Amino acid sequence: MPGLNFSLNLLGPELVFLLLALTLFLASMLEPQKPALARRLVGLCPVAALASAVWALAACPTGADMFFGGYRVDRLSQFFKILISLGFLATYLNARRQKTVTEDQKPDYFMFLSLSSFGLVVLASAAELAAIYLAMELSSYSLYVLIPARTRSKAAAEAGLKYILFGAAATALALYGLAFIIASQHHTQLGALAGLDWRLATNPLAVTGLTLFMGGLFFKLALFPFHFWCPDVYQGAGNETAAYVATLPKLGAIVVLIRLAQFLVPGEALTNLLAVLAAASVTYGNLCALAQKDLKRMLGFSSVAHAGYILVGLVAGTPEGLAAAAFYAMAYLLMNLLCFWIIARLSPDGRNLVYEDLNGLSTRSPSLALCLLASAFSLVSLPPTVGFIGKLWLITSAWGHGYDWLVIVVCVNSAIAIFYYLSLVRHAYAEETPGRTVETAVDLSFLSRAGALIMAILVLLLGVLPGPVWSLVLAASRSLWPAA
Repeated sequence: MPGLNFSLNLLGPELVFLLLALTLFLASMLEPQKPALARRLVGLCPVAALASAVWALAACPTGADMFFGGYRVDRLSQFFKILISLGFLATYLNARRQKTVTEDQKPDYFMFLSLSSFGLVVLASAAELAAIYLAMELSSYSLYVLIPARTRSKAAAEAGLKYILFGAAATALALYGLAFIIASQHHTQLGALAGLDWRLATNPLAVTGLTLFMGGLFFKLALFPFHFWCPDVYQGAGNETAAYVATLPKLGAIVVLIRLAQFLVPGEALTNLLAVLAAASVTYGNLCALAQKDLKRMLGFSSVAHAGYILVGLVAGTPEGLAAAAFYAMAYLLMNLLCFWIIARLSPDGRNLVYEDLNGLSTRSPSLALCLLASAFSLVSLPPTVGFIGKLWLITSAWGHGYDWLVIVVCVNSAIAIFYYLSLVRHAYAEETPGRTVETAVDLSFLSRAGALIMAILVLLLGVLPGPVWSLVLAASRSLWPAA
């Protein structure tokens, strides 16, 4: 029986984000009397994000259990903590000058972002179902506040209300599932649950419970049919807030699903159900994205499709499939943050953009147009981008394991996605008629262009040299199957 095994060194990212949230809470209280000091405290966000990433990289054990087996620090958790930390850094740099949140609201805004990120880093290591549920809720509660935080916007208020209502429904599903699992398996720790019976024919209550519990994660992942909040929230929330909602919470859902995937039995009812949901999600998401004109709404339906792609690796039932899902999570984070970064640069006043707003971008800002091209190519999975190599590993992990039909569905839908993703490039390079963007000065500061170029270089570099990251995630996924 594992003991407490408490180690501060292994809880670095958690401590950093918790202390950052407390510091920003202090800044929020100081802001009315000492706004200059409050702004300096908010400026600690990038320092904390980098410290968290470095600490997670430095303290990367092969596997260490704490709190009687309910909390696990291993390569998988540290990989996702690094992604969450760097994603938080990019979110801060993207949102620090946004116009839809007033200056006096900035300490509160970043405090809630840090609290959400704290919940996500806890979620990355949670190895017990109740802990997973609590961390999932902690990461979501902050978003209930942030999504409506768009000055004088009824659409943002509507988006926030929808997110709360759908979140409450997903929470109820997860709780019902947790109750069923406890009633049937009498355990909540993932290590103990992994060796138990998860077949529908012999233990239907356990399979029903696991399905319902996964439903709460599917809500965060925006998987069909738990996606209905997604396009409306992306469209209604501020551009910078939508960038966070579209990326980091999905990392928390993916790392938990990777841990739960060890319960899946290839060919069994639950695995087949996930395969059907994956096919439905990629098809529905891509077809709906074709009809959109608002860029954020298009990215919302696109995220529904990408959720289906990630499930392909989970249903494969192999360490290579889980490694492919983890790698694609990194690719999704990077290419979506890049796309939202460019949207925020083209809309410094915070309004939503449509395709026509990209017209003539190659003339107005060649560097941003080139970075948009890299993002679009990666989203559509064209070589030599990280999106291409990530999707290649996903489909090869599922081929030959009973889900060849799902691979074919993914390939067909990838061809459909070419139309709306490459429309971004067409408007930026081939359409010269100015859109509404010319009415507002585009943010062409050094930081704006440098941030976009760094992410674009990473999109290409990780597509050409994915080996080191792939080796890390493959070793992490194999540790879930000691006999692999």
